[in-house]
Amino acid sequence: MNNYCLTLQYEGTRYDGWQKQGNTKNTIQGRLETILTQLCDEPITLIGSGRTDAGAHAAGQKANFHTQKTWQPETLLTEVNRRLPRDIGVVAVSIEKPAFHARFSAKEKTYCYRVWNSTVPNVLSGRYYFQSPAPLDISAMEQAAALFLGEHDFQSFCAARPGKKSTVRTIYAIDIDQKGPKVAIWVRGNGFLYQMVRILCGTLLEVGEGKRPAESMQPLLEAKNRSLAGITLPARGLMLMEVRYDHDEK
Repeated sequence: MNNYCLTLQYEGTRYDGWQKQGNTKNTIQGRLETILTQLCDEPITLIGSGRTDAGAHAAGQKANFHTQKTWQPETLLTEVNRRLPRDIGVVAVSIEKPAFHARFSAKEKTYCYRVWNSTVPNVLSGRYYFQSPAPLDISAMEQAAALFLGEHDFQSFCAARPGKKSTVRTIYAIDIDQKGPKVAIWVRGNGFLYQMVRILCGTLLEVGEGKRPAESMQPLLEAKNRSLAGITLPARGLMLMEVRYDHDEK
């Protein structure tokens, strides 16, 4: 069996998220599987590195699939893109070892959450930003973000009940860039829980707005109680930027 990895970009506004679901055919995974099944003339299961939410975007999603058919990467890239809608695109195709798994082989992921910090709307880019009109104290947000670095139990920042699954994750870096009204919160870690980045960023915004002190992040982590953390920001501001694996160059 051949194992191919796709690097994908998509504008997620009109889709019901990445994951294929029984109650809708309008998912990124579903659209791609349909095309790949036709091209390979066999049922294809596409494995994504993560399940982006409805309305979220990706600049560097990774997904792999196995097939009996042999493709030149350039040919596969061309044939898939010919059949995709304009808001989904394959930007690279690679041949991987049989054991490669887009999700379980991933070592780190980087997300970016974009905030439009102005009372004036950003109409043309509104699909990619969450508008926050209140002035933000970026320094306080950076102080709070520093307390998330390293390995912690992020149960307070998970939208789903964990059950028996571990809620321990490691965050390598959180960087906050501001250029005029554009505020970008970059989060890089070894993996993320359901809606974790959106909740982390919502909590950091509340710090920036003066609604909670920066030093309250440590008690939040220790509480392991979702109701104590900040709001879950809308998915439209979130973009999966990069997924890295052992064989990627640093």
